[in-house]
Amino acid sequence: MQIPAEITRYIENYNAEYGQAKLAEASHKLSNRYREQNSCGKPLISNEAEALAYVTARMPATYGAVYSALSETLLGVPSLKINSVLDVGAGTGAASYAADVLLDPESIVCLERDFRMSSIGKDLFSKASEALQNAIWKTYDITEGNLPYHGDLVVSSYVLNELNPQSLDDAILKLWGAADQILLLVEPGTPKGYSILKRARDILLKQKAHIVAPCVHERNCPLPENDWCHFTCRIPRSRMHKQLKSADAPYEDEKFTYLAVTPKEIPANHNGRILRHPQISKGYLTMDVCTENGIAKVKYSKKDGTLYKSARKKGAGNSIPLPEQK
Repeated sequence: MQIPAEITRYIENYNAEYGQAKLAEASHKLSNRYREQNSCGKPLISNEAEALAYVTARMPATYGAVYSALSETLLGVPSLKINSVLDVGAGTGAASYAADVLLDPESIVCLERDFRMSSIGKDLFSKASEALQNAIWKTYDITEGNLPYHGDLVVSSYVLNELNPQSLDDAILKLWGAADQILLLVEPGTPKGYSILKRARDILLKQKAHIVAPCVHERNCPLPENDWCHFTCRIPRSRMHKQLKSADAPYEDEKFTYLAVTPKEIPANHNGRILRHPQISKGYLTMDVCTENGIAKVKYSKKDGTLYKSARKKGAGNSIPLPEQK
């Protein structure tokens, strides 16, 4: 997956200005703070160096996760036209970037509580598309007051997992109330991230929401208690990113989970959702697929023709037609 050139250049320029040692120290402090204070609802960025370390270490991965989740979401509503995007907890604007690339919206509004993050986001946007250059940035904390804007698409990425449990349900309802056509929630692909979105799923179904993705039905999740639904996108690493994380691989696999819902009835979709990477054998492959009737191990063989060829190109997280029962 390609990261927008503006983001890559921005990271390279500021990395050169601050230097590896300073950003590495800031990244280390920030990582420790996330582990120690996550779910307390308090701001975690304390200075500009930490904000830039976040951009280097996390913005490409956030962009990739939202891009992947939104791409799959749009497959479920191909005729939907999204003119406005509301990015809640925008950080430095990664989700807005992904939405702009995929949707070409007329307007974008970014709500972010940390002025350091929004300052970087504004600077980044000034060198991007017209919609991003004209984006409205407002200071807002989802735990305080009603959402001041609506959007055809409301996206909230890596936000709910930072809230304390007492604020979670209220935040989910606020986001839902602001979404005119689609609400997209993206969280880390961890048991905790999955449990948060499972809670959101329950709340939103009671609000008469309809699931677009990744679920292929609106019944109880069939996964066993010790499992969780998550997917992966591969992100290229910059030189500084590898240095900050003491990594050698030229890429990073970002694990994420997501939920996309709409207030409108959507056409029935009898496809499945691939839960695990396919197991490829000679002449056939098998996949763990979530279907309308639960989780099944589905086999695609060369006898399935174009369906088999299509299945060979797909991976975990993709929607896929099911072979006919024989």
